[in-house]
Amino acid sequence: MGNKKRLPRLPKVNWKLLITMILIIGVATTVIKCVPNLMSGGNSEVEHMVLDKEQIPEAISEILPRYKMLERALAAKVDNEIYVIVTRGEKQTAGYDVEIKKVEVVEEEEEKKLVVHAIFKDPNPDDIVTQSMTYPYVVAKTELEELPPKIDLQIVEHE
Repeated sequence: MGNKKRLPRLPKVNWKLLITMILIIGVATTVIKCVPNLMSGGNSEVEHMVLDKEQIPEAISEILPRYKMLERALAAKVDNEIYVIVTRGEKQTAGYDVEIKKVEVVEEEEEKKLVVHAIFKDPNPDDIVTQSMTYPYVVAKTELEELPPKIDLQIVEHE
C-alpha cells in the first residue's frame, strides 16, 4: 500500500506570458484580416466576364445604339443578370478599342457606386485603318445581384 504511483509534475506555467502571447496572436490575426479592407476603403472587386458580340443579350443590343455615340459606362439588368457596358463614342476610323480592366464597388460617403476601370486603345498614326465611322464598345456580365445607384468610368490607360 505504500507503493502509490505519483503523476509526473508538470512544469510551472508563466500565465502572464501565455495570456500575453494569446492576445498578441489574436490582435495580429485581426489586423491581418482588417487592414486590407481599411486600406481599400471598403472597395470590393466585382467578378466579370467580357462577352463576345453574339453573347450579348438582345435587350442590350436593342438599347446600345442610343448610347454608343457617347463615351461612358452604364449598367443594365436583363433576366436578373447585371451587365456593364463601356462605349468609346463615335470614331472617324477603325482601329479604336476598349477593354474593361477592373470593375469594383466603391463606398463613398455612405453611398455605393460602381466604378469601371477601362483601357482605351487608339490606332498608331502609321497604321492603315478603314476610313469609316466606328463605335467601339465592350459588354461584360457581372456577378452583381442588383444595379448600383451610380456608375463611373475611370480610364486607367490610353494606349
